[in-house]
Amino acid sequence: MIEYAVIFGFVCLTLALALNLWRLLKGPSIGDRIVALDTMVINAIATIVLIGIAQASDTFFEAALLLAMVGFIGTVAYCKFMLRGDIIE
Repeated sequence: MIEYAVIFGFVCLTLALALNLWRLLKGPSIGDRIVALDTMVINAIATIVLIGIAQASDTFFEAALLLAMVGFIGTVAYCKFMLRGDIIE
């Protein structure tokens, strides 16, 4: 039963990534593109977690945690760059 849930999760995440990519390319403003990129990072984290569940490996969960930290810092830095024009003051 868990195999069907993992496959359904992969299908949903593939659809979500495709829609996020569309928003990233067609976003009317830079804010929409930032949100789409951040959502793509979240979907990538979910994909890594699903791979970890499918393969029953703990290593993927650690990789997902690292990607979450890097994604958060990247989003904050990109927003700060868009607002102020520089990242480090």
